[in-house]
Amino acid sequence: MPERLHIRPIEARDDAAVAAVIRAVMPEFGAVGDGFAINDPEVDWMHRAYAIERAAYFVVEDAGRLLGGGGIAPLLGGDPDTCELRKMYFLPALRGRGAGAALMARCLDTAREFGFRRCYLETLRGMDAAMRLYERSGFRRIDAPLGATGHGGCNTYYLRDL
Repeated sequence: MPERLHIRPIEARDDAAVAAVIRAVMPEFGAVGDGFAINDPEVDWMHRAYAIERAAYFVVEDAGRLLGGGGIAPLLGGDPDTCELRKMYFLPALRGRGAGAALMARCLDTAREFGFRRCYLETLRGMDAAMRLYERSGFRRIDAPLGATGHGGCNTYYLRDL
C-alpha cells in the first residue's frame, strides 16, 4: 500500500465522513432503495455500530482525508463461526491503489483474531473490481445468501475459509 495511505480503526469523529462515502458509492452501482446497506440505520453511527463484541471497522485515509472503509462483524442470523465483511466502500480517488487488498488483509486478520472460521460477503453484479478483489483474496462464489443481513437487494454471494 502506498505510504500516504493509512488504515486505522474507526473513531466517533469519522461517522459523518464514512456515511458520506457509503452514500456516494452505492448509487454508482444502483444500490439504492430497500434491501441495500445504504438504508441501514447504522450508516450514520458506524463507530457505535462496530463497538460490539467480535466486530471492527477500519477507515482508509490519504494524507488525513478519509476515502473509504470496511469492517467485519458476526453474520446476523448465521452460525457463530462465520463473520461478514461489511460496508467496504472506496471513493474513486482511492480505487486501484492497493488499498482494497490491504484493507481486506486487515479485516481477515482481525476476523481470525476474533476466532471466526469463515467470512461471508454480499455484493452486486456490476461491482466487477470488487469481485476481482474478493476472488484474489480467496473468496469463492456461493449460490445463495447466508444469515439474515436484510440486504435483499444484493445478488452475488461469497464465502471464504479463514
